Amino acid sequence: MKRTLPRRLLLSLGVLLVFTVSGVGIGGCIFSAPTWKGPKTDHFDGERFVNLEPREQRGSFLDWQLNRKPGPWKEWRDVPPGPPPPERVARGGLRVTFINHATVLLQLDGLNILTDPIYSERCSPVSFAGPRRVRPPGIRFEDLPPIDVVVLSHNHYDHMDVATLRRLQEKFPGLRVFAGLGNRAFLEGKGLKQVTEVDWWQEFPLGPEVTLVSARTQHFSNRGLFDRGGTLWTGYVFRGPHGATYFAGDTGWGRQFAEARERLGPMRLAVLPIGAYKPEWFMSPVHVSPGEAVQASVDLGARYSVPMHYGTFQLADDGEEEPVEDLKRALGERGGQAPEWWVLGFGEGRDVPPVESAPAPVVPASTP
Repeated sequence: MKRTLPRRLLLSLGVLLVFTVSGVGIGGCIFSAPTWKGPKTDHFDGERFVNLEPREQRGSFLDWQLNRKPGPWKEWRDVPPGPPPPERVARGGLRVTFINHATVLLQLDGLNILTDPIYSERCSPVSFAGPRRVRPPGIRFEDLPPIDVVVLSHNHYDHMDVATLRRLQEKFPGLRVFAGLGNRAFLEGKGLKQVTEVDWWQEFPLGPEVTLVSARTQHFSNRGLFDRGGTLWTGYVFRGPHGATYFAGDTGWGRQFAEARERLGPMRLAVLPIGAYKPEWFMSPVHVSPGEAVQASVDLGARYSVPMHYGTFQLADDGEEEPVEDLKRALGERGGQAPEWWVLGFGEGRDVPPVESAPAPVVPASTP
């Protein structure tokens, strides 16, 4: 007991810090970011952004902390990085490399896109506390190919890591950054350049043949207590000669997956979160479970899917291996009707076959 109690206390304090600055717990304005000012819309009430399918948490942060049952995590995995990715893929090509957490390298139609990049030791507003990574990034920063575009799904510390963004801009001066409405002022205040703000379903050209589309998600935003909902959260779809690729960022369950397919067609590849979902009574409004992620891939019409948002930072009560185990269980329950998922190793990259070589079955959208 003497050995385990300090670790549990430290874990609770670390999680408290994250939720303090992400708006679930308590906090202050010291970490708050500038907020969006604009006309009212169906998802902006004049002061804050809202989900179109709101889901209430069935308990409080304090209820969770008093009844925690965290799964096991290793303190550190000293594993070697994966091989350097190719510099680029050709027109029509698509390659996906899982780096860590929600950081994925998408190489498509000659462009290199990095999602929610984080190479920092902690996902926290301070360097001395908060969730600490349990493994090194799967691809060394020095081995990244030329990065053309970074997309940020929202402004939480495990998805919008300023230190990593600065490193990327220094190494790749022509870098373009995309983030939801309201995030440009914060990012530019941190020295970032070429930042474009996006609203749900807006489209932006990334090149002569490639388009970025901001795709609605079900989440929330803030860096401190007093800026909750002040900036927009979003996913992304990339369309070009390669087809369509979907990146969800963080999201709870909703009809947004079927909506993306209806608007943009079936996906050649979907990158979907599977971690930080326990306890589900508390986390489900903002984080899909592995089973819900499987249904999301069906609703998206995804020929191939890759999981992310697991195995890097201990953010909730699911154990380090639990998201992948539950994903495999959810797929097994579907038998021969299961969609195809690739669980990539950290640093593993894979070329995605053209859809024409193995067309996806047409499956109607449904609830999980």
